[in-house]
Amino acid sequence: MFEALKPQPADKILALMQAFKDDPRADKIDLGVGVYKNADGVTPVMRAVKAAERQLWEEQSSKAYVGLAGDPAYSDAMISLILGDAVERDCVASVATPGGTGAVRQAFEMIRMANPAARVFVSNPTWPNHISILAYLGIEMVSYRYFDDETRGVDFGGMMADLEQVTKGDIVLLHGCCHNPTGANLNSVEWQAVIDLLNAKGALPMIDIAYQGFGDGLEADAIATRMVASGVPECLIAASCSKNFGIYRERAGLLMAVSSDKGARGLNQGTLAFLNRQNYSFPPDHGARVVTMILNDQALRADWAAELEEVRLSMLGLRQQLASELQALTGSDRFAFLAQHRGMFSRLGTTPELVEKMRADHGIYMVGDSRMNIAGLNAKTIPILAQAIVDVGV
Repeated sequence: MFEALKPQPADKILALMQAFKDDPRADKIDLGVGVYKNADGVTPVMRAVKAAERQLWEEQSSKAYVGLAGDPAYSDAMISLILGDAVERDCVASVATPGGTGAVRQAFEMIRMANPAARVFVSNPTWPNHISILAYLGIEMVSYRYFDDETRGVDFGGMMADLEQVTKGDIVLLHGCCHNPTGANLNSVEWQAVIDLLNAKGALPMIDIAYQGFGDGLEADAIATRMVASGVPECLIAASCSKNFGIYRERAGLLMAVSSDKGARGLNQGTLAFLNRQNYSFPPDHGARVVTMILNDQALRADWAAELEEVRLSMLGLRQQLASELQALTGSDRFAFLAQHRGMFSRLGTTPELVEKMRADHGIYMVGDSRMNIAGLNAKTIPILAQAIVDVGV
């Protein structure tokens, strides 16, 4: 039987990670994998996470299953963090998932169950796994313009023109904040225009929010998601705790199905629980429980929020330093967009050939579409990157 299997395409980011490991150069720079690193190149365990885990180790008396949807307290804490009071709690069905990827996968499964003919519109570019999962599930995908390689900002006119093609029952996948891979985000006026278009067309938005707190702050980064959730009849929201809690390997995510029809919550909740059962039965609990403890404890939450703000400001500082370094080297402001982007990533808007030249000549590793992880930089490597960008002619 196994001889009938076909080789699958390699994940470009994972392949890049391996190539970086195999590179013997001591001065190589990894800007590929989407993991936060501090100035020492370490992905630290956050102080509040350490404290919550110590408390959990002392107090936890059982490792029995929690439930198909996970701990309700986790859902409540995450819904409050992301949606605030934008919608009433009894409008929201939710399940814990293995990370944000698990939430995205379950959302796509729910879409396929509800409407097998639905098309999912995704930004060009988007997180590659969006496309991979949609293709695997056999769901039709349509791309819409998003990033302008000239301005390195959002091509909003192109985006809206492409979204005019959506029809009733289609899904539009949107990034709640800190767009991956570009770092370019819609403003509030543009978000409202998207909401109005979706309502006029009868399409359903799906929000992927994986970087809340990495852009303009915890509350500011949630504004767009709250606008959507309160401004449309129905939406799906896939959330991740990997980045803002730094618990990548613990796989803590949440999927929400929001409906203004409160009578739909029971059916939505049952469907989400059913999908969990078919996929992995009970979601992992350790990371989710740590998150719950942090969000529900005033002291832990304050310490977590403070450290998260330190991380956010650090990345903004790196952005500004890189933009300033390039301005000094080139005598122009054409790289000012780097300071304006938000989150872990920015897209340089250059060719795969020049990205490869930076790798070959300077040991700088970034994804072929020129997405780079800003958090992979530090004060010492920024001048090296800036000089490489200039040398290869980006």
